[in-house]
Amino acid sequence: MLRLRSSVDADRAQRFGELLREIDGVRRVVSQPDESSGEPAVVFVADVEPAAADRLVDSIGGLGLSQEDYVLTRAEVVAPLHRHLAPGIEGFAWIEVMGQARANSRPLARYLALISVAAVIAALGVITSSSILIVGAMAVSPDLLPICATCVGIAARRRGLAIRAAITLTVGLTLVVLVAAALGGALKELGILAAGFDVEDSSLATLAHTDYSTVLVALAAGIAAILSFETRASAAVGVAISVTTIPASAYLGVAIGAGGLDRALGALAVLSINVSLMIVSGTVTLLIQRWLPSRSRAPRPQPPS
Repeated sequence: MLRLRSSVDADRAQRFGELLREIDGVRRVVSQPDESSGEPAVVFVADVEPAAADRLVDSIGGLGLSQEDYVLTRAEVVAPLHRHLAPGIEGFAWIEVMGQARANSRPLARYLALISVAAVIAALGVITSSSILIVGAMAVSPDLLPICATCVGIAARRRGLAIRAAITLTVGLTLVVLVAAALGGALKELGILAAGFDVEDSSLATLAHTDYSTVLVALAAGIAAILSFETRASAAVGVAISVTTIPASAYLGVAIGAGGLDRALGALAVLSINVSLMIVSGTVTLLIQRWLPSRSRAPRPQPPS
């Protein structure tokens, strides 16, 4: 459930109240004088179903209200258990997803720092054949966010958003490869790794091989990524999603820096397939979610008389 709070000047207050009551999915509209405003104004508060959020924001913009005149927040519903949600996927609010996508489409310092840490942990996991370290790297990695932002940009036909997010993702995964290569090369130069070290000797050498499971896992991961992104569960689901990105990136880096370069192309192929299929399945999931509510609202044909 979403909550709208808006301050509207007295001249437009009546029309604004009528607008709220006209939109299906906007309920429990309350108005009162805005005592904090120097000019006569009215404060409106209303509960908004997620499926109605896009129409509401468009309608508010049509009245000429600025972004400073209203705020739309998410409220947790405790009771009753039956939420009376609009048709479609539960809790889906496109405008909220767009906001998250914009926030995660740029390579911020926190993103680069976390993915560098994930690269170090994953590289050590490949070198020592430690599945526990690989899982730890997946838990740290934030690569889920730009992947989902790319899907949102494609589904919304926002070319700039999709390109920015894709660049952020590419920068992050490239950084993983470079950090893993530098770490592997440094360990080899220091004599910590045997001179004849070959990444293929690792028990994680399957990271450089593709089969039918590679395709199926990537497609399933893309769906899970988008659903978690919408429900703010990305921190938990991100561990499962990163199984398609971070291990292969680290394996590629270690192969370049410490030995086994002939296996690097295999890891690069796995990484490319995984990322591409995740974006495809994630985008399709979003398009289906946008299509279902509009189909449910479409007028049903009347039987012939």
